[in-house]
Amino acid sequence: MSETHIKPISSQNAEHYTWGDQCDGWHLVKTDSLSIIQERMPPGTCEVKHYHQKAHQFFFILSGEATMEINQETIILEAHEGIEIPPLVAHQLRNDSTNDVVFTVTSMPKSHGDRIVVK
Repeated sequence: MSETHIKPISSQNAEHYTWGDQCDGWHLVKTDSLSIIQERMPPGTCEVKHYHQKAHQFFFILSGEATMEINQETIILEAHEGIEIPPLVAHQLRNDSTNDVVFTVTSMPKSHGDRIVVK
């Protein structure tokens, strides 16, 4: 029987990347079928409006206040609130506040390579 090495993961030891304007991301789980990322958005930053062809996503706010635009509707998400985004639904997450927003985004399957920008 092979030995499995299971260990805790956090933003302290996960694979890190930057995106947008000074935003951070950490891959907590990175497989083709499941992606869980912790992200940090400074005040005044946003992601481009887009949708995913296959990925089903769930955004969960850990701290701060985020603005999620879904199609033409605007929803304010506070700490410990989340929102589910089905495939093919245009969305954009923004930080309109004066504090960092820290959140997780779970995607099934992974969302990388599956994003279509809305113009």
